[in-house]
Amino acid sequence: MRLLGLILMVLLLSACAFNKLYLRPSALSSDTPLLKQVRNKDTVYISFNPVNHQPTYLKGKTDTIQFDYTIESVVFKSRNGNELNGWLIKPKKLKPTTTIFHFHGNAGNILGQHRAMIPLLKFGFQIFVFDYSGFGFSTGKATRKNVLTDAHAALDYIKTRSDVNTTKLVIYGQSLGGHLSAVVANQRQNDIDALVIEGAFSSHKDIAADMAGFIGRILVSEKYSAYASIPSVKKPVLIIHSTQDETIPFKMGQKLFEKANHPKEFYEIKECHICGPRYYADSIAQKINRLLLTH
Repeated sequence: MRLLGLILMVLLLSACAFNKLYLRPSALSSDTPLLKQVRNKDTVYISFNPVNHQPTYLKGKTDTIQFDYTIESVVFKSRNGNELNGWLIKPKKLKPTTTIFHFHGNAGNILGQHRAMIPLLKFGFQIFVFDYSGFGFSTGKATRKNVLTDAHAALDYIKTRSDVNTTKLVIYGQSLGGHLSAVVANQRQNDIDALVIEGAFSSHKDIAADMAGFIGRILVSEKYSAYASIPSVKKPVLIIHSTQDETIPFKMGQKLFEKANHPKEFYEIKECHICGPRYYADSIAQKINRLLLTH
């Protein structure tokens, strides 16, 4: 009995360790008066409004940096009671006709994650990105259950905004957010116009098995699955995956594409994990607009 108990304990601890691999949040504190960040090899400083966490980017700690876009920081409640922080980012020179609703990956927070979508602003998109519970200024604990709950809450929030409701709405998920996006798109099809998935794993068990073989598949609970959800998504789908992705195997993007309904497109790219907009913003924007014409 002792041996059986020891085996069960080892399995339980291993399962917890695997589950923690999915979420590696970096929190921000409202007590932080000034945050240092390196952008394109230049050092900038960021101050935050203590109420809504509105960022102000500074050069040399005093001079405000102006971008060709605006950031509106908002705080809204999740269904789990946590307060979530989101940014609505708009280009200054173009009136957006489409909103990109961004689900970011499993690490960091909004300060770094929003930059993945910035290249798409010049093509007439506006972007809403938010932090899951436990990430950035968002309160609560980072769990896979909360991630899904928070995604629904963020969608509920942006659907209350007139500057979003007058545009097409496209979920764009990357990595963990790409996996999540298929689940949310399936559950909220009446609220969106298209789905973009970049560099996503096909299921929690699939990526665990890729890391640790059959033992990973056994130890990790599924909870929800992109692979199980995507066959029910009736909206246009674009799946992007790099052949040079060293984080999520290329075959997982192909696996999701095979299960997706038409209209759908698979965009095979190169470069690093979820670096699509950095290197292929022009063609990704064209493909999104083409998807929307089919809806």
